[in-house]
Amino acid sequence: MLDVPELPESPDPPPMDDERELMLAWLDHLRTSILRKLEDLSEEQARWTPDGALISLIGVVNHLTHVEWRWLDGKMLGAEVSLSEAEFHPQPELTVPAAAARYRARAATTEEAARSLPLTQRCTDGSGRDLRWVLLHLIEETARHAGHADATRELLDGTTGR
Repeated sequence: MLDVPELPESPDPPPMDDERELMLAWLDHLRTSILRKLEDLSEEQARWTPDGALISLIGVVNHLTHVEWRWLDGKMLGAEVSLSEAEFHPQPELTVPAAAARYRARAATTEEAARSLPLTQRCTDGSGRDLRWVLLHLIEETARHAGHADATRELLDGTTGR
């Protein structure tokens, strides 16, 4: 029999009865994972992509900031929003600290909006989607890009982990 060390407690959000808070906790958990991928990187490293493929780590953060804005402010609250290919390739004016700060600020705005609306509130676009659907979609989108960020960071400098 192999001597397998006991794994540390899972850093996943704890179980909770409040559905909204559980979804927000998972979204926060995933955001934190993505922001960790930017730790200790230079501006050049944060913009690196393997052979020009995938999205840079700063591009992932910038894109997810826009995704939350489009879904909460746009789809849920009816603000006019846009999608631009440029969000995947931010200009040098957007530094790593600024991108991280914008993502954190957007997270706070998303959480405030999500706590102020009923989970059954429908999007303003007539799609029939409600806040519950939007939060689950944000979790899915953020998780997808967290995996992408994991791969990019590992290819960049070998850093792995949650």
